[in-house]
Amino acid sequence: MSPKGWAAFAAMSLIWGVPYLFIKVAVDDGVSPVFLSFARVAIGAALLLALAWRAGVLGQLRGHWRWIAAYAVVEITLPFPLIAAGEQYVSSSLTAILIASVPLIVALLAIRFDAAERATGLRAVGLLIGFAGVIVLVGIDVAGNADELLGAALILLASCGYAAAPMILKRKLGGVDGRAAMGASLLVASALLALPAALTAPAEAPTTDAVASIVVLGLICTALALVVFQFLILEVGPGRALVITYLNPVVAVALGVLILDESLGAGAVAGLLLILAGSWLSTDGRMPPGMRRTRVVPA
Repeated sequence: MSPKGWAAFAAMSLIWGVPYLFIKVAVDDGVSPVFLSFARVAIGAALLLALAWRAGVLGQLRGHWRWIAAYAVVEITLPFPLIAAGEQYVSSSLTAILIASVPLIVALLAIRFDAAERATGLRAVGLLIGFAGVIVLVGIDVAGNADELLGAALILLASCGYAAAPMILKRKLGGVDGRAAMGASLLVASALLALPAALTAPAEAPTTDAVASIVVLGLICTALALVVFQFLILEVGPGRALVITYLNPVVAVALGVLILDESLGAGAVAGLLLILAGSWLSTDGRMPPGMRRTRVVPA
């Protein structure tokens, strides 16, 4: 990867490691999943569209609205509320670990939709290892608790959207400025979520922690993240861009344990290790050239 690609990769690994903490704070404080999703999306849309207008790139959206809408539904409108709803029943740490299955789903979808991302040989083995990790995680830590099973199912369903969306972006929106494309996608998602958000709006003003969480989710984890993510996908491809999910759960688990006092069961630890190993193999199974040349010098 290029230096710019590595910089985007590092930024996304951190930026998308923190939203699970803020989502958990907001939903635990009584903010509904749909209202939370609408609020963060509306904030992100307002910021990005303003930046796109100022840069004079909104004209690039002409002829792309059908795919903007498709991307908005698959990447934002469905996954955001699903994840927030799932976090009503499971921890932020478990959520991040389940989202780490996204590269595995990309490999499955690629069998039909993207020859460049197809998993064969060692990558196919990684696919099996990764899904074994999901089974271990759900079978040991979640099985027997109906609410947690529901939460895990909602999060895995959201993961399917996260896996499909980059393929739409790569094929249909690659030539559109990131501020315009992502701003328009967030605008579409805002419109689709507006009515259900109004019906589930909090009866009382959200707590300060909840409001702060929504603002961070909107500005950093949505607006900034989607622009950087588009650049990363176009730079390295969907499968390798989603390698950020190797590091996201590590960040999320650390925050969940340190700030929310969450604990990890044996199934979560084993599942995380298997999912990360499987994802690594299913997206390449080897270090990028620049890293292979790097040598560690003892202090």
